[in-house]
Amino acid sequence: MKKKILACLLILFPIFSLGIAKADTVKSKYIIASDSSFAPFVFQNSNNEYTGIDMDLIKAIAKDQGFEIEITNPGFDAAISAVQAGQADGIIAGMSVTDARKATFDFSDSYYTANTILGVKESSTIASYEDLKDKTVGVKNGTASQTFLTENQSKYGYKIKTFSDGASMYDSLNTGAIDAVMDDEPVLKYSISQGQKLKTPITGTPIGETAFAVKKGSNPELIQMFNKGLANLKANGEFQKILDKYLASGAATTSTSTVDETTIWGLLQNNYKQLLSGLGITLALALISFAIAIVIGIIFGMFSVSPYKSLRLISEIFVDVIRGIPLMILAAFIFWGIPNFIESITGQQSPINDFVAGTIALSLNAAAYIAEIVRGGIQAVPVGQMEASRSLGISYGKTMRKIILPQATKLMLPNFVNQFVIALKDTTIVSAIGLVELFQTGKIIIARNYQSFKMYAILAIFYLVIITLLTRLAKRLEKRIR
Repeated sequence: MKKKILACLLILFPIFSLGIAKADTVKSKYIIASDSSFAPFVFQNSNNEYTGIDMDLIKAIAKDQGFEIEITNPGFDAAISAVQAGQADGIIAGMSVTDARKATFDFSDSYYTANTILGVKESSTIASYEDLKDKTVGVKNGTASQTFLTENQSKYGYKIKTFSDGASMYDSLNTGAIDAVMDDEPVLKYSISQGQKLKTPITGTPIGETAFAVKKGSNPELIQMFNKGLANLKANGEFQKILDKYLASGAATTSTSTVDETTIWGLLQNNYKQLLSGLGITLALALISFAIAIVIGIIFGMFSVSPYKSLRLISEIFVDVIRGIPLMILAAFIFWGIPNFIESITGQQSPINDFVAGTIALSLNAAAYIAEIVRGGIQAVPVGQMEASRSLGISYGKTMRKIILPQATKLMLPNFVNQFVIALKDTTIVSAIGLVELFQTGKIIIARNYQSFKMYAILAIFYLVIITLLTRLAKRLEKRIR
């Protein structure tokens, strides 16, 4: 009798354990990176909350396995780089499993089988891949759809144009800049359900499995917890409920509000908190980075007119190097490159906060130009004044403080105002590392409602008003100093 009971328990144990299977956590909290606009896998709804299949899934798995997560949504490219640089522990972003990615990432079990599909405007005559000859097809950079297009380009003779985000890609199709787009089937069909005037003339093509990923060799317990949690959710039916919520006929849409976002007033009414938050980050970036840049720029500007050749050489190298590197590359190098370099030497991950990285990049960039403004202002003061002062026995330092700099400052002020305006505009470039400032905020909203013309008009007005007010304030300050 005891043997029969024991045998029954041995048979039932795998069934019971499936529902309670858990892995051991290593960290108190895991940072998970994701895309910012890849509906229905991840998108921001009208309540400014990130939702979608990936968001619901990772939260459900974390709850099932008993570990804490912090989700960031910097965008697909930035999310991948964040995991590689150690800023995030894992990525869930509708990410297809490819051989190339397996060299860099460790993947979980698949949670979705992806199809890629071609989308064209409703009025298009394209009905097959053969019709794409000499046409331009848009695709998101780094996706399995891009791999498919690249592999078949010579066969069908089309041109490929890559985009960093879906909103830009669909806008380009609507304006006629490209002839077709290729995207994951649920993503493209979801965009159609949200009002995009598109059609899908060709049946979707399987492109592989979609999975959760971590940096190769890192956080193996996170993969284990994801797999066990996914198995539990499939067993209890929760996983299917998540899929049905976004993919079934009549599934939830990106909008949970009754506000009409097809009007400028509706966009402002429904997104003003999000826009003000982005504006706050933009202003903080500009003001803090410019204050730091003023200090650094003045130091190197003084070096550039120093009587010591070594200081002049240091200033020249600083200005040439920083001005010779595009701001976007400088920001990417600081945010992703430096942590990777430190890890390769020490073996320890040393992530840099995106706001801090953006501030450093903007500060260095502006400082290089301010150094030249300072050099030009000082050299604009007649050289005879320095010679006269020195001939009277006044030291070089005192001459600079009391005679040269007061005159040079008046000459430099207008250029300082112009440089601040440039620094404020340059904050849009920092969105490339995933920092959600005003411009990135607008792009996220566009990805939800596809109101690109109206949203970009609102952003333009925001920047115009802020820059005009700050310029007027700076000019009044300039007059008072003079």
